[in-house]
Parts: sequence; C-alpha cells; structure tokens
Amino acid sequence: MKTLQGRGLVAGKTQGDLIFTNQPIAFLAGVDPDKGVISDPKHELVGQVFTGKVLAFPYSVGSSVGAYVIYSLSKNRTAPAAIINMNSDIITVSGCAISGIPVVDLPDGGFESLRGIKNASVDASKGTVSIV
Repeated sequence: MKTLQGRGLVAGKTQGDLIFTNQPIAFLAGVDPDKGVISDPKHELVGQVFTGKVLAFPYSVGSSVGAYVIYSLSKNRTAPAAIINMNSDIITVSGCAISGIPVVDLPDGGFESLRGIKNASVDASKGTVSIV
C-alpha cells in the first residue's frame, strides 16, 4: 500500500472506488445533484456516477453556488464519499464542509499518481490518501 501525504481540509475517513479526472468540475452547471453524475457533455466523465465513490479532480470552476450543489448532493444521498483535489478551492471546501464530505488536497505532485488507481482510502483528518 502506498500512502500520499497531503493536506486534510475537511476531516473524515473513508475508503472506496476511485474516479479520477484531470479536468476541473463545474458543480453548478456540470453535475446532476439528483443522480450524482457528471452531466457536463464536454467533460471526460460525462455520465459517470460518483455516488459513494472517492472523486479525484484538480479543482472546481464556476460559481460559488457550486458549494450548494455539493450540499444538495449530500441531502439527496448522491454525494461522493470523499474528494481529492490537486488544488482545493473555496467552492469545493465550503460545500464539503457543510456536507461532511472529507477533502484531501495533494498540491505537491501526488495528484497525478492517482491516475489509473481503482480504490483509495482517505483519511482527511491526517491528510493522507492510501492506494489500496
């Protein structure tokens, strides 16, 4: 098992299937909060369900209202189990903070090493991501 050290931004611990993209996510316009799926037709993960999975993407883009979309995902029980970013932003962190979704930031090169990984364990309290 390989462990990556990052920054834990929203505490929590979980393990699950990992979905990776190096494209940013626009939560307001690119996610369906009722289905827990990427809905942006221009995104490489279009149609990908992330409910209950570890979602790794570099950062979010778009309106700050995206934080409320993350909250809607949580209320609809369609949220990811955890989020891993390369450079976390206020949209992702604030949405996850009000929703109780763990967030780890991997700014020092560890993010790309998640490409092709199928499962990960996230301990945002320690800021670690372990590749299972």
